[in-house]
Amino acid sequence: MYYRLGMAFDRKTLVIPDQTKFEEKTIIAKGDVIIGDRCLIQFGVKTEGRIFVGEHVIIDGNLEATKDIRADIFSSIGGNVKSGGNVYLGEKVKVKGKLSLKGDLDVGDSVEITNGFEAQGWINIRSPIPMIIYVFIYLVQLLKMGHSEEIDRILEELEENNGETIPISEIFLFIPNNSIIGLQKSRVDSDVRIGKKSVIIGNYDIKGDVIITDDCIINGTIKSTGNTFFGKNVDVQGNIEAVGEIKIDEKSKIVGNISGGKIYLSKKASVQGMLFAKDGVSFTDPSVLEAEEKVNRFESNLGIVDEVNNILE
Repeated sequence: MYYRLGMAFDRKTLVIPDQTKFEEKTIIAKGDVIIGDRCLIQFGVKTEGRIFVGEHVIIDGNLEATKDIRADIFSSIGGNVKSGGNVYLGEKVKVKGKLSLKGDLDVGDSVEITNGFEAQGWINIRSPIPMIIYVFIYLVQLLKMGHSEEIDRILEELEENNGETIPISEIFLFIPNNSIIGLQKSRVDSDVRIGKKSVIIGNYDIKGDVIITDDCIINGTIKSTGNTFFGKNVDVQGNIEAVGEIKIDEKSKIVGNISGGKIYLSKKASVQGMLFAKDGVSFTDPSVLEAEEKVNRFESNLGIVDEVNNILE
């Protein structure tokens, strides 16, 4: 059994990049942070990049970014908002702390900032008609004029734009729509990928596959409806449960019970708990797996690129 460490990004996967740290009240990230619609985040967020907050999002803590911060309509931030760039707050956004920024401030209708704000740039307070109203009025006029082909073209463009990718940094943290990231309980409706040397707090209920890469610390339980992979030197303080297969690589330490369809456990891994496997437990040898992987890569010509790179280095 093999797991690829790469997982396709489909805008539904929870992506936590390398070296992300969950502290008691704050998530510390390095790149852009994108939070989808209708999420509940029981932490604050601090990053060296930008922060994008979707619609109807609840964030219990502070937001702090060295660059821009954008919060969409009806979202609520429970603490302070601090930006080294510009801040954009959509209609009816609530900031329950203080807002401070070094750039321009652009706010929509009925925005509430409890403890006031400090902005060093321009301030623009707007009360716009939502774009959907403009589109609706335009379509009504086209219907009156009998331009059905033009209507079809506009609807196709709107559908294409709806799936447009967001230009974000190469390193990013992405929380998909309807997710809960909590101190005690977290829920994600799709796959999860956690980057190297990250520290995660919370108990996760995941409807999909889980990839936790090398040198991570997980303080909580992992429950998955798919397959679960733990890289090298991963420390888990909690139980692991998966409907599918579970693979635990060498030098990883699990303090808790493990339950899955089939469990692949490295001989150099440590488990302080019980193993429950519907389809049995296999103890793997890293050297054997590495040899088999090289054979598979050679057969598929994947190893050639690596050999060339080694020569160039």
